[in-house]
Amino acid sequence: MPAPRSGRQLLAAVRAMAVATVVLGLAYPLLMTGVAQVIAPDRADGSLVSDADGTVVGSALIGQAFLSEAGDPLPQYFQSRPSASGHDGAASGGSNLGPNSAELVDLVAERRAAVAELEGVDVADVPADAVTASASGLDPDISEEYAAIQVDRVAGARGVAPDAVRELVAKFSAGRDLGVVGAPHVRVLELNVALDREFGTED
Repeated sequence: MPAPRSGRQLLAAVRAMAVATVVLGLAYPLLMTGVAQVIAPDRADGSLVSDADGTVVGSALIGQAFLSEAGDPLPQYFQSRPSASGHDGAASGGSNLGPNSAELVDLVAERRAAVAELEGVDVADVPADAVTASASGLDPDISEEYAAIQVDRVAGARGVAPDAVRELVAKFSAGRDLGVVGAPHVRVLELNVALDREFGTED
């Protein structure tokens, strides 16, 4: 006796789900992972950055803070832009403060004064990305302008010539994607790792 119509439909649905699970949930991801490992293995693994000892210190795609245990900027390193999430990848997000927020105005003014004092520049010379957090809170890059005002501090803390630091900044700078997308930027984590490799770590 043939199975009821509803039973045949249920079996067909189960078979379709099983096939889709195997093809889309297993075969396709494995295929794409294999292709990525062949084409761009570094990116496929998360664009990880290692120090001179080969220890992974982070990802080039995720910003991080370079602060002392007390929360003060480490003078021998370039500083990243602020983060509303404290550079916590598990809590990515912005502050959700709008342009008319008095809290945001005060926060930006406080950050601008702190950066100006740290870098020894006028508050008018502090670039926007030095005082505003990105939407994700994990932006790994800073503007060339923000990097430029940090050169003298980093060079002084490491006891090296500013020109030597500028050469490294140039090495880890990138232009617009495809020549038109985004803005020129400096890759902070890779730059700081290169500083340690070139001039030694600071205790």
